[in-house]
Amino acid sequence: MDKNVLENYLTQLDYYLEIRDLSKNTRKNYQSFLKSYLEWLDSMDISPADSSFADIRTYILFLKNTRKLSNHSINAHLSQIRFFRLYILKQSWNKYEVPSMKKNTYLPEVMTLEETMEFIGSVQDLRLKACVALLYSSGLRLSELCHLRYEDISRKYGRIFISASKNRSERYATLSTDALKILSEYWKRYGRPMEWLFPSRKANQHVSSNTIGRLISNHLNSLNWSKHISAHTFRHSFATHLYESGADLITIQKLLGHRSLSSTAIYIHLARTGPSHFKNPFDGGLNV
Repeated sequence: MDKNVLENYLTQLDYYLEIRDLSKNTRKNYQSFLKSYLEWLDSMDISPADSSFADIRTYILFLKNTRKLSNHSINAHLSQIRFFRLYILKQSWNKYEVPSMKKNTYLPEVMTLEETMEFIGSVQDLRLKACVALLYSSGLRLSELCHLRYEDISRKYGRIFISASKNRSERYATLSTDALKILSEYWKRYGRPMEWLFPSRKANQHVSSNTIGRLISNHLNSLNWSKHISAHTFRHSFATHLYESGADLITIQKLLGHRSLSSTAIYIHLARTGPSHFKNPFDGGLNV
């Protein structure tokens, strides 16, 4: 496939996605799904306009058996193929010819409170320590952490203003007193940031999600733990520990910025114990 043709398809998709007011990250992900499909068609010497439902079914099997994608990920790819056919190629779609994959139900892995404190407490790099302390104690998404500005931190009210949320809605996250102590130590050593809370080495840019993810992975390897821990594990652990310490689901939903309470209810199944009393699970865990 000619590179210009591929770019034209991706540009058309992005145009429709922008009209739907989707975030830049979401649009980028959706474009990558379509690009993967178009490149696969090209490898099979099939024109997008001539592709059949049988071809799409073969592609689904390729995603499942060769790329080992989950049913959830395959459905995300399938959604963009459907959109591509309907709105860009102006072709029909038949859900009976290309059924969605069965939805997997799984519980995300969480750390115990003791494991969380051990992980954060063992971090020597002060910037990374401040990052994981906020990821956990405020239940932040990694993208939200990276987009934080200095003025988003309210010491007076003990909260963090979140403007770049996944659901495109603003909210306030809680600010732990112990996390603030770590932040203050970070500012004392490296100086108060002028704009981004965690700036990149590149001028006028914030630290990237890939950078923080890589640093967390490197520290995990140094601990020789068997658990798979990512930046999002801290958010899951925060919510689970909140529930165990007495917070109700409505409170947790608001702190996490979930639209649906059903997204929050999963933490009932992750909790080892029922709720007892409500406090921020990060406070008191480290000598800071």
